[in-house]
Amino acid sequence: MAVILVTSRSFSDGDLDLVTRANDAGHRIMRGPAHHDLAELRPLLHGADAWIAGTGAVTAEHLDVAPKLKIIARYGVGVEAVDLDAAADRGILVTNTPGANAAAVADHAVGLMLAALRTIPDGDRRVRDGDWSVRRGRELGAATVGIVGFGRIGQGVAARLGGFGPRIVASDPFLPDERVRAAGAEPLELDDLFRTADVITLHAPGGQQLVDAARLAEMRLGTILVNTARPDLIDEDAVAAALADGSLAGYAADTLDGDTAASNSPLLDDELADRVIVTPHLGAQTTQAVDNMGRMSLDDVIAVLRGDDPRYPVRRTA
Repeated sequence: MAVILVTSRSFSDGDLDLVTRANDAGHRIMRGPAHHDLAELRPLLHGADAWIAGTGAVTAEHLDVAPKLKIIARYGVGVEAVDLDAAADRGILVTNTPGANAAAVADHAVGLMLAALRTIPDGDRRVRDGDWSVRRGRELGAATVGIVGFGRIGQGVAARLGGFGPRIVASDPFLPDERVRAAGAEPLELDDLFRTADVITLHAPGGQQLVDAARLAEMRLGTILVNTARPDLIDEDAVAAALADGSLAGYAADTLDGDTAASNSPLLDDELADRVIVTPHLGAQTTQAVDNMGRMSLDDVIAVLRGDDPRYPVRRTA
């Protein structure tokens, strides 16, 4: 019987179908902490044959204490937290779940746009304080929406925006212009997009900073910025300063630098509360998305433990 270590917070003990499928394949699910603290994980990793991991770091030090490990199945898409070189050097396969949560994240991005444009969370707070005064918002259909990163999620956002009727522009260095147009957006170079759009939504991979003080200075006065991708795409101090001086009208995000330890983020300053919306990684948290991620990650784990190739391997780049 192989042991499958699970540290994704999304893989719930209530996912009886997944647990049953693992058991039916002759394997046992073992739960571990989502924060991936090495001291706590050490005894669990020592006996693990497979690891279904969430967003916590997977380092060479983790892998050094996992002599039996054959596969790391990332419960999601991004693999920035996984040391792919260390895994490859040890012959450990890495997989992810591409497209599993694309619809959910696209929904959430559009929801954040509407919430920011119409100041919905602030309106709710004011009513609870007995303040029924009106703040005038803006219509999504009257905006130019810029989509940075036009993969599955970015294209899903464009499809959802169609009914609202905004001008949609997109930038993606990996897609030819005709593919962008076919998916319902006008292709623009990145700098032109930031200078043009009223609402900018980020769907690019992490490991790069796209929004800093210089780029914020080029953006249109009153722009709304949405980030359901990665916290390192923005300079939080620069965004907070732009919100404070009014050049940026709003920031809506599903992530912050440091996440659960982000209580010191400048974006959580009470003075910015009417212009900032932050949700706790809700983008992928729908029943459908979690079911998809669980099925895809477990399918690859079972395949590898059976001696077959996984369906969704992640390959390190040179």
